[in-house]
This record gives sequence, C-alpha cells and structure tokens, in this order.
Amino acid sequence: MNPVQHSFFNNKALLGLFIAVGLTLGGWMLGTQIKATRMSDRYVSVKGLVERNVKSDLAIWPLTFKVAGDELAALHGRTEADKKAILQFLTEHGLQPNEIEIGAIRVVDTLAQEHGGGSRAPYRYVVEQVVTVRTPRVDPVAEAAQKTIELLRKGIALGGGHRRDPIYKYTALNTIKPDMITEATRNAREAADRFAADSGAKVGAIRNANQGVFSILAADSSEGFDGHGGADASLMNTVRVVTSVTYYLDN
Repeated sequence: MNPVQHSFFNNKALLGLFIAVGLTLGGWMLGTQIKATRMSDRYVSVKGLVERNVKSDLAIWPLTFKVAGDELAALHGRTEADKKAILQFLTEHGLQPNEIEIGAIRVVDTLAQEHGGGSRAPYRYVVEQVVTVRTPRVDPVAEAAQKTIELLRKGIALGGGHRRDPIYKYTALNTIKPDMITEATRNAREAADRFAADSGAKVGAIRNANQGVFSILAADSSEGFDGHGGADASLMNTVRVVTSVTYYLDN
C-alpha cells in the first residue's frame, strides 16, 4: 500500500472513530435530556396554612360632640361643660391625660351657608369638637366604649357612624411574620411528603414557591384585611398566611 492510500485509510478510520464517539455522546445527552424532561413533568403543588390569634395593640377613639344655638357665648359655655364631662368620663374608666388629645373647636354658621330657596336651619351656629383617645392599652378603651350611655344621660350625644366606636389596629405583624412563614413552609413540606408517600415517590427540590399575602381576619367578622397597616382590625383578630410551594418528585 503506497503512502497516499495509507494516509487515506488512516483518515477514514479516524473519521469513523469520531462519528462513533459523537453518536455515543449524543445518545447519552439525549437520554439525559429525556430524563430531565420527565423529571420536570413530575411535581406536586401544595399549600401551607398558618393562623395565629392576636390582640390589637393600638386603640384610636375619636369622640365627636356638637352643640347648636344662636348665641356663640352660650354655646362656648356648653361646649366647655360637655368637654369636661367627657374628660371626666374617660378618666373614671382608666384613661390617662397623656392618652387623650383635645381637638380644635369648629364653628359652622348655618346662615352663611344658606342659599336662596332653601329652608333656614333651626339654629344659626353649630359648634363641634373632637376628643381623641390614642393608646396601646386597648382594654380600658373597649370597656369605656360599652358605657357611653353614661354620657347620653348627661345630654351629650356623640357623633354617629364609625366615629362613635373605637378603631383598633394590630401593629406588630412584622414581629411574627418570619416564624409564620417558616411554619407555613414546614406545613407545605409535610403535605408534599404525604402525597409523595402515597404515590411511591420522594420529594425533591423546590420548583417554585410563593410566600403568600398576610391577612388579618377580625374575630367578629368574616371580612379579611390585607395586613399592611392600612386596614382597621378588631379587638381580637386572626392573622393568616398561606404559602404555596411546588416540589419536584424523585423516584
């Protein structure tokens, strides 16, 4: 065999070797990809629920009162008397002076607000003032709010609607969030383990996870709040978080 033919056969053998190695590697890579694809199709999505009962730690109670009449001097005297009675009422029920804020007096001249064709108001002036309680001691506020009939007996009618009732808030949510998230994730893993055991598989790595949104559920209501500090809570509340986790399943 001449040198040219020898070189040709050597190159051909080398090419064949490369092709064989390439096919082997390609087959291995394809098998790995197929296995990975099958594994990526096997997963379980579970939820972990955690609830905690908490008590509000801030009470805000605006007590609005009004007097009406035609003489400002007389109205001023009545306003001062009503304010004194409200402050005494709050003190008798355990509230401290540093927990009470006295707002500015607001005077409305109904005559100045009248427009042509309208009927005249029964009194020219309406004087309004707000005494606001703000305290982390929620129990005295809750107790006092149940006894405002005492003010009514003295001729003091508090403003209507939501301004008659205390506003409660829970401000310590950030202190319990980490533990609740940990517990919710642990509950989700336990649920995944039970599912995997029933299906003859094992729980693998996390595919994706969602912490969930914290909400505050008032004890006396079915309505939930978002827990970001902007919503009013009840005196007693339930803090809830639901964590969603997806796990891969291994053989």
